[in-house]
Amino acid sequence: MLAKSLTIFMGFGVITGLLLGVYLIDIKNTSQLEFVEGPSISVVTEKFDFKLHEEIKIRVINSGSVPLTYSDSSFALKITGLFGELMYSPVVVQVISTLEPGDEVEFTWDHIKIDGEIILDGIYRISVMGVDEQGNNVEKSTTVTIWK
Repeated sequence: MLAKSLTIFMGFGVITGLLLGVYLIDIKNTSQLEFVEGPSISVVTEKFDFKLHEEIKIRVINSGSVPLTYSDSSFALKITGLFGELMYSPVVVQVISTLEPGDEVEFTWDHIKIDGEIILDGIYRISVMGVDEQGNNVEKSTTVTIWK
């Protein structure tokens, strides 16, 4: 018969593993592009898993039926670690940009952080935000995994 403490730790490990699995499935949102009526934006990458130093092409698409406005040329694109640390944001030109329904812009990221260092392998969140005609924020994000 197993010791009581061993049984408790094994049970805790099984429950923790199950919860972590559910959390990671929720992070790996595979439905990147959905066209809807009203304001919507999508962030699309060609795949979810990348090798370190493999260039990532990121498409920002207005997947809604109304134009979205941006205060600069970066389209509010940000790449962060899972805990919110900013890793990358495109060079910003202060100009009002509009993304009409169905229009898209493409960015590339070569795994270089803002400070010029190469990132470590891990999970990164790519997010964008626009403003609809009523002044409401429209946000979307996806995650990618970078392996050695």
